Amino acid sequence: MSDFNKMSDTYTLQNGVKIPIVGFGTWQTPDGEVAKHSVEVAIAAGYRHIDTAAMYQNEDSVGEGIKAGLAATGLSRDELFVTTKLNNNAHSFDLVQKAIDDSLRKLGLDHVDLYLIHWPNPVAFRDSYPDSLKDTWRGMEQVYKDGKARAIGISNFRQAHLDAILADATVAPMVNQVFLNPSDLQPAVTKMNTDHHILNEAYSPLGTGKLLGDPQLAAIAAKYHKGVAQVLLRWSLQHGFLPLAKSVHDERIKENTELFDFSIDDGDMKALDGMRGIAGLATDPDTTNF
Repeated sequence: MSDFNKMSDTYTLQNGVKIPIVGFGTWQTPDGEVAKHSVEVAIAAGYRHIDTAAMYQNEDSVGEGIKAGLAATGLSRDELFVTTKLNNNAHSFDLVQKAIDDSLRKLGLDHVDLYLIHWPNPVAFRDSYPDSLKDTWRGMEQVYKDGKARAIGISNFRQAHLDAILADATVAPMVNQVFLNPSDLQPAVTKMNTDHHILNEAYSPLGTGKLLGDPQLAAIAAKYHKGVAQVLLRWSLQHGFLPLAKSVHDERIKENTELFDFSIDDGDMKALDGMRGIAGLATDPDTTNF
């Protein structure tokens, strides 16, 4: 069981940077007022960690939501942790430099707290993999050295991808953001991350919503007088993962912060761990079509 008891508690990355243990995800959140409002509401509800990506095409609105949320709460920029990600069309040293500047401009920030390579082997650069990936990581290291990101990391990486960048790396990745929920625990990937002191960050902790209607999960949630989403997020925390909760509904955004007044017992953790495949498995980054 985790010792964490509030949204502002943190994990410590291998470079000493503190990262809040629950993030607010914005994948599939429409650009415009929906993204702006949801981020503003999330900050008011207690989230101190906002996650977006160039690929999501909502960085402008997420940035507006951050600005509004900080103004409404009186928080300083330093009290918020912001993540964005390198798009698949920007895999080279030079393209990384342009991409981070574009993201910072859209977000209205002078730095992000975490910058991730979104996918290790995109179609546009597959013919030159792994050399293009190594060059891309060199670009990520430059972003870090220039202070445009306080930490750098990866997303959707497996062992071969990590090995490729570590062969020449001078800065090791600090986070690997991957598909993690009871439907796919990805044991080989999470062990790889742990062995390399890389934080396991869980996107789609609700199985892209597919887990929310599962009757076994509903029964477990009822036992704790909680919603299924709250149980799934708590499950992630008890595994030592960092879940990215996502909603565009005000009441759900708030409910997804109420994770610290209960713990899931060992029997129910085991039952959740045994749900492999019920909401699909992680996408193979070497066979994606994007």
